[in-house]
Amino acid sequence: MTGRVPAYVAEALRRFGPTGDCWVAFSGGTDSTALLHAAAARADDAPGNLRAIHIDHGLHPDSPLWSDHCRRICDAIGVPIVVCCLHLEPIPGESLEATAREARYRALAAVLRPGDLMLTAHNQDDQAETLLLALLRGSGVHGLAAMPREAELGQGRLVRPLLDLPRTTLEQYVRSCGLSWIEDPSNASVRMDRNYLRNSVVPLLRVRWPGLSATLSRSAGHCAEAAYLVDGLASELMEACAGAHPGALGIRALGALERSRCKAVLRLWLRRRGFALPDRRHLARILDEVLPARADADPLVAWSGCEVRRYRDDLFALAPLPPPSALTIRRAPSGVPPVLELPSGLGWLQWPDASKVAERTRWPDGAPTVRFGSTGQTCRPRSRSRRRTLKNLFQEAGIPRWLRPYVPLVFSGETLIAVAGICACHDAAHEMPQWLGHPWEDLGLFRDRAD
Repeated sequence: MTGRVPAYVAEALRRFGPTGDCWVAFSGGTDSTALLHAAAARADDAPGNLRAIHIDHGLHPDSPLWSDHCRRICDAIGVPIVVCCLHLEPIPGESLEATAREARYRALAAVLRPGDLMLTAHNQDDQAETLLLALLRGSGVHGLAAMPREAELGQGRLVRPLLDLPRTTLEQYVRSCGLSWIEDPSNASVRMDRNYLRNSVVPLLRVRWPGLSATLSRSAGHCAEAAYLVDGLASELMEACAGAHPGALGIRALGALERSRCKAVLRLWLRRRGFALPDRRHLARILDEVLPARADADPLVAWSGCEVRRYRDDLFALAPLPPPSALTIRRAPSGVPPVLELPSGLGWLQWPDASKVAERTRWPDGAPTVRFGSTGQTCRPRSRSRRRTLKNLFQEAGIPRWLRPYVPLVFSGETLIAVAGICACHDAAHEMPQWLGHPWEDLGLFRDRAD
């Protein structure tokens, strides 16, 4: 039985064929100790280097000792290790378990380069617990699919080679090899949902159904197949629902879909754009409030890390906007700067070569300033055009109302000389800076026009 552990790791390495390095997420516990030892025994099956990474969440006073233990183990078997200290603190109202998990995966993703693999030691019992948790949360088929055997992670891939092995097999392996491991005392606490299932519920179920973990893992596999089919259908429908802007969905096309198919499209769309999926209530609000709203309305459905909005016939999903009150006037350094960083993650403005601009442009009122949300301004975008209000310019350029307070307005003194991403004001006779690195570049909303 214990020989199955290296065999499963070797099979994963052959199947996924990393072209870069192979990493092992090493907590120092029983399962990851078995995985690291087995990977070291079959390191020749991976073309790159074998490395380990230990995540110190900083949530237990003994965590530095655990990091030292992991270093000693890796030194003993000749595997380089990276120790990443997160120093997490509980956030009121947030699940500490979920916060730690998200931070852990971000740290794992950060070390991966293209072609790298990250192996984790999740086993059959972990999979069964994940399915039970998903059932208790009322999850759909994607949640009931539990943990996938492999998935994208950062620039590389995450692989779980031990999902078909029960925890007892891994325990037998580390004992038979004479390995030492860490016992995290928090694993005995039933305060966390997973620990409660593992320590109090699953043992009772296993008395009646000895093959519980294998059976539940098989059910998770069936749900994964169903989720794959749902995503295939949703992907085809999503292509037919493409909006006028990259990454957006068309309101009319979505509205023509049957409700369950529309839900599937929205979930796939949000997942592909990297957002956490909404719960049933927020998804229903998108269907019932945003899609049927007037074309000139400004509906918003928001949840953690995501805002869904519409503009005209397009549906957008974007990261939460900073409060407009947080935006401040930015004055450029003396002269014409090549680059000016904007506040609140709004990117930067890049001017043409400063020396060339200085030859044909004077700044009688000193260096330019950048303002946000200024009203009552007008601009002549072309030499023979009439002056336009900012509202007119935004409407003509197709800039949603909810983004307009974040568009940098460039002034020389009190004169508006450019609307970043839209146009320069012709009669101001100044060069327009390029607006780079803003959060909406992939939506194609702002395109500098040289009029």
